[in-house]
Amino acid sequence: MSHETFAERLATAMAEQGLKQADLVHAAAARGEKLGKSQVSQYVSGKVVPRANVVRLLAVLLGVDASWLATGEGTRAAARPETATQPVSATTQRSATMREFKKSTKLDNVLYDVRGPVADEAARMEDEGVRILKLNIGNPAPFGFRTPDEVVYDMRQQLPDCEGYSDSRGLFSARKAIMQYAQLKHLPNVSMDGIYTGNGVSELIQLCMNVLLNTGDEILIPSPDYPLWTACATLAGGTAVHYLCDEQAEWTPDLADMEAKVTSNTKALVIINPNNPTGAVYPREVLEQIVEIARRHQLMIFSDEIYDRLCMDGHEHVSIASLAPDLPCVTFSGLSKSHMVAGYRIGWMILSGNKRCMSDFIYGINMLSNMRLCSNVPAQSIVQTALGGYQSVERYVEPGGRIYEQRNFVYEALNDIDGITAVKPKAAFYIFPKIDVKKFNITDDEQFALDLLHEKHILITRGGGFNWPEPDHFRIVYLPRMGVLREAMTDLADFFAHYRQG
Repeated sequence: MSHETFAERLATAMAEQGLKQADLVHAAAARGEKLGKSQVSQYVSGKVVPRANVVRLLAVLLGVDASWLATGEGTRAAARPETATQPVSATTQRSATMREFKKSTKLDNVLYDVRGPVADEAARMEDEGVRILKLNIGNPAPFGFRTPDEVVYDMRQQLPDCEGYSDSRGLFSARKAIMQYAQLKHLPNVSMDGIYTGNGVSELIQLCMNVLLNTGDEILIPSPDYPLWTACATLAGGTAVHYLCDEQAEWTPDLADMEAKVTSNTKALVIINPNNPTGAVYPREVLEQIVEIARRHQLMIFSDEIYDRLCMDGHEHVSIASLAPDLPCVTFSGLSKSHMVAGYRIGWMILSGNKRCMSDFIYGINMLSNMRLCSNVPAQSIVQTALGGYQSVERYVEPGGRIYEQRNFVYEALNDIDGITAVKPKAAFYIFPKIDVKKFNITDDEQFALDLLHEKHILITRGGGFNWPEPDHFRIVYLPRMGVLREAMTDLADFFAHYRQG
């Protein structure tokens, strides 16, 4: 038997035929066979070895011997793929072999499972007409959360003035409103030239990681995290080192674990507060201790605060930068969640505290900011309106409001399921329940998510997608209306009543 794995033999056969994963999916469909994108992805990655009937199908599509593909025994065979079933495309009708263009190896360890293999499988099922309840992404619009009328009106009125590029940092009016907001949050040493708008916070995170990190540099990131942080740090060539958040302490950072993971290569630490995926809001005393760790080890602080206006139950959000006037801090926020404009893509970052020690970092920020010219100008035009005056999101997060009541319902419903426990979120749209893995025999949380999707047509994100080390958590978005959530929680309870992972 060959020492090659199934995935290696599959990759060899695909390369020889010049076929990509999507080509196999289309070729199978042409034969009237079902082969999902996520299935093929798992076969290629080596996570799953297909059943015998799928191996035979792949062998036919690739023109190889099924026994060789399955076990490596015998010869690969020179048989051509069946001409009646082979997809007709330029890739299979060449007279000469074209070189293969592979993705950069920089992407090898970059993951974003919020839109990963399980979401791909959900998309395949939707293409077949299956209705999927998407509890995987915090996207308010599909669930009936509307942008405030005043914001829409102001953008419409200003569109004629938004046809050209703005300053690379952003419109003066937008940055002035952000600076005033920063003053209300007590951020020290903030100036107009230290405020940058972006196409959502996501763009600005990637920009910062590219500026800060050299190969071998380390950055402390929470576990669980919002996976974009880890992905951007990795893509920039740095190493994401995950410190644990403590579920027993309402998901606040384990400060001992955080400090134990500081090395001579550590440049910065990241906090996500309020937290995605747990909904935690960090108390002032915890933030003060994080500042002390950063101070002792001379670390830069990055604080993702996109949900700062979505706190519930009277919990106060404190910006960590307000506690660290002597440290270099970058604070991220935006309007996507607080004003239900996720599709507008408007976020910002604020540089504060000790700017002298990050002058070269600021030089790099300006360079990359100039290279992308500017962020979405029409979206910038609404910042002043959105941050000033009445904040409509407040009615959602107070008792009787949609987000508040839906949070309470999902929290109670999850804790009523035998084998499931959850900490009550204090902010945002998410809850991160824990699974009794022994009770359900769960060893693979991606397989659990797929099984739930196939049986109940509910799409969630597995805990591993947030760089949580054990297969014992998943994230639920509680944005759907109450009637939909009741149906979803009933289906989830029914699923766990009999589920055992094989």
